[in-house]
Amino acid sequence: MASRGGGGKSMIQLRTSADSIPKPVLGSPAPWFKAHVLDVNARYSFHTVAGRVVVLFFMGSAATPEVKSAHDILIGGADRFDDRQCCFFGITTDPDDQPADRIETRLPGIRYILDDDRAVSAVYGASRADSVLYEPYVMILDRQLRVAGRFLIRDMHAALSLADKLIGEGTPEDWAPVLLVPRVFDQATCKTLIDIYDAEGGEDSGFMREVDGKTVSIIDHGHKRRSDVTIKDQELCKMLSARVNHCLRPIIHRAFNFEATRMERYIVACYEASVGGHFRAHRDNTTRGTAHRRFAVTINLNDDFDGGELRFPEFGTRTYRPPPGGAIVFGCGLLHEATPVSRGRRYAFLPFLYDDAAAAQREANNQYLGEGVGAYRQ
Repeated sequence: MASRGGGGKSMIQLRTSADSIPKPVLGSPAPWFKAHVLDVNARYSFHTVAGRVVVLFFMGSAATPEVKSAHDILIGGADRFDDRQCCFFGITTDPDDQPADRIETRLPGIRYILDDDRAVSAVYGASRADSVLYEPYVMILDRQLRVAGRFLIRDMHAALSLADKLIGEGTPEDWAPVLLVPRVFDQATCKTLIDIYDAEGGEDSGFMREVDGKTVSIIDHGHKRRSDVTIKDQELCKMLSARVNHCLRPIIHRAFNFEATRMERYIVACYEASVGGHFRAHRDNTTRGTAHRRFAVTINLNDDFDGGELRFPEFGTRTYRPPPGGAIVFGCGLLHEATPVSRGRRYAFLPFLYDDAAAAQREANNQYLGEGVGAYRQ
């Protein structure tokens, strides 16, 4: 059977075999992509949705009766999709679905991807980009964006049962793959760095994004609110590097079998309660200008503040807060956020570590840096 939406590739011919087109296998990481999420973002980065259960419905066209019926079952319990524990993405290849009111974005929790070139559907095995054939199905992803289940459209209740089971799996006791290392800086060093920030005052700190093939710095206070000061005293920089080398490098090698030989950025960062200082969930190596980064380091310089903790959504709701002078070390590919500071100021030293091979990668990717990016201030 077939349903015509906007013509051409929008024509859908349903397939019924679960294995007719290769798909990501159970337990494997789901492919990441950027796509047009209707009413939300024309270049939505899917990896940022990690940390909650995800229901992906590869619809083809909601004009198809079987698809519409399955869709109605999935979003019938809309309270399930709260963006805190679970969210829904419908992937439509039919440009007429939204104008015809067959789908409707409902935030929080319910979004639709317009996949009119079938790029996302092809990666997930629902279709081939050069074919009218389309196999509607639902894929359930866990909070680490790993495939937990795949269901044909006749099995929507089973798909929702799995989603509900996964929602109940996470516990605050889960531990992210991070290192907590106390006593990296002494009290005098912490005070020196705070005094530098207070004397100079910070500059608004952006975050890195790929735009037209270039890594550029973006200012968006809804995503990040932080101010930074670059340390200019080269003798102080040498001392800070020596402390990281003596106190962090050996334990990183012990824990991760990684030999960190390079350090990027000498900044004092400040998250301030009066302006709602925070940094929403992100990864530190997703552009070509930042792809060389291997480990991120957060060294808190004070503790007279509330909020301002680190959280790793893919690994539960636990938050992490090193003591003054102590460090949290984690892989740059982990999704993480700095929760809002609700009282006082949180000061931190925030370098990135990498090795000689990554240094060559950094050098090769310098051509992709946008104007003024320089030291990749993120």
